[in-house]
Amino acid sequence: MRRVSLLGLCGLLFACSWSFAQQADTPAPAKETAPDAVVLTVGDQKFTRAEFENLIQALPPQLQQAARGPQKREFALQLAELFAVAREAERRQIAARPELAMRLKYQRDNILAGALYQDMTEQAEVADKDVEEFFAKNKDSYEDVTARHILVRFQGSRVPQREGQPDLSEDEAKAKATELKAKLAAGASFADLAKAESDDTGSAQTGGSLGTFGRGQMIPEFENAAFTQEIGSISDPVRTDFGYHLILVEDRKTKTVADVREEIEQQLKPQAARAKLKEMASSSNVVLDEGYFTAPPPPPPAAALELDPK
Repeated sequence: MRRVSLLGLCGLLFACSWSFAQQADTPAPAKETAPDAVVLTVGDQKFTRAEFENLIQALPPQLQQAARGPQKREFALQLAELFAVAREAERRQIAARPELAMRLKYQRDNILAGALYQDMTEQAEVADKDVEEFFAKNKDSYEDVTARHILVRFQGSRVPQREGQPDLSEDEAKAKATELKAKLAAGASFADLAKAESDDTGSAQTGGSLGTFGRGQMIPEFENAAFTQEIGSISDPVRTDFGYHLILVEDRKTKTVADVREEIEQQLKPQAARAKLKEMASSSNVVLDEGYFTAPPPPPPAAALELDPK
């Protein structure tokens, strides 16, 4: 069976996809249809369910959403229109026009190159030394912290004001956080004080517990304090857009190479695949017409106007 190119699909459907793609948030229930069952016929062309779904996988995300959602039937009708028009273009031998030949070749080669890249990425092997080097350079990224906090909000904070609580200024909030730290230093329970005083009502219910988190999960000011202070220590008031925080670091651990080997390999596989593809390309006999591809020299600067000394 001859396969129809997917490349013209985006151009024909993109403009009309927006209106119904927005309505396709909830996918339609999938009908039980065998992969080899014909689901679309356009003239003498027949497309099985497997072929239709494979085609959908090649589309941009917004078109995939439309093709799988409640507007699936309308999408298939537009697709059929595309196939019918393309078939007529073939009948008229439009593809044989010289001005289209290189464009068709480029688009075909682009798809093939992309498919090869995906295959090579999946099959890429990453050397142990590369994993270890990557881990050493990014070791901080694999740290985890277990912490609690007490938040004192101030006016304009991103946290809503608790009912019955005053709307403190920044100075007042900082002063209150300082007072709370003094109580903790005097032996008050961090968990009890968080339940009573923290304006982060979500974590307050669990004694200020934030659980365990890694880098990049908290805003920078909070993260910097949590990942640098000593385990078991309570920070001075740390200001963020949410308010002033008192942070108690309960534990901090760094994962081992073995813990994150698979994750690192997945990050490095695309790089390994690109290196292989570059090696393939460099082994090809590429000859450029330097006269055509070399940029012409810039024009000389305009001569400065001479001022008349008179």
